[in-house]
Amino acid sequence: MILKGINFDDKFAHFDECWSPKCVARLDNYLVKVLKIKGYFSWHSHKECDEIFIVHKGKMRIDFRDGFVELNNGELFVVPKGKEHKPFSEEVSEIILLEREDVLNTGDVTNEFTKENLDWI
Repeated sequence: MILKGINFDDKFAHFDECWSPKCVARLDNYLVKVLKIKGYFSWHSHKECDEIFIVHKGKMRIDFRDGFVELNNGELFVVPKGKEHKPFSEEVSEIILLEREDVLNTGDVTNEFTKENLDWI
């Protein structure tokens, strides 16, 4: 059997819409997701789990009620569980997320960004 790795450039080439995460792998009860972002997301938190943001291409900012973090190509940040945050990117950026599969992308809120049924690519 020949196994094949996941090529992130190939996965990002499959879609253009922003704020619509796509699943590319599963690790135990975590999903590896890819998404493109531009503009502001909504304030939210994930009360029972951490969330990992990895910038594949571009740059982003994650706002917190008490500060912010800026991330560039190849950088990673872990948002601690329960920490309210609001992602933002001025231009389209490609992001890799690791989130538990039982957690909504909008965490503790439901709004126009909520994706209950995620596509696999």
